[in-house]
Amino acid sequence: QVQLVESGGGLVQAGGSLRLSCAASGRTFSRDDMGWFRQAPGKEREFVASITWSAGTTVYADSVKGRFTISRDNAKNTLFLQMNSLKPEDTAVYLCAARAKYYYSRVEYDYWGQGTQVTVSS
Repeated sequence: QVQLVESGGGLVQAGGSLRLSCAASGRTFSRDDMGWFRQAPGKEREFVASITWSAGTTVYADSVKGRFTISRDNAKNTLFLQMNSLKPEDTAVYLCAARAKYYYSRVEYDYWGQGTQVTVSS
């Protein structure tokens, strides 16, 4: 059974930092692209960042560019998201996703975690 388990969320003041982890089990994702998404209450899920299997290419949403860093440790089958200079608008449930599939106008992921709550107070 494939599982993605996020951790590292919590309550932090604006300007603070958090480091999220996503531990995968049940299969290796060392040859799969992975990503982070977030969903705030009453809003649609939105893309945060993605990383290729070799970590050679990273992509960020404009809203987090320069503040967040996505990375991975393929030996540990783990994905990370370092979040600095956090803002109240970053408050959301953060979910990791694995095994990206690319179509003409969209990207879909085969596996999703349950998410970890990040709350940023002003």
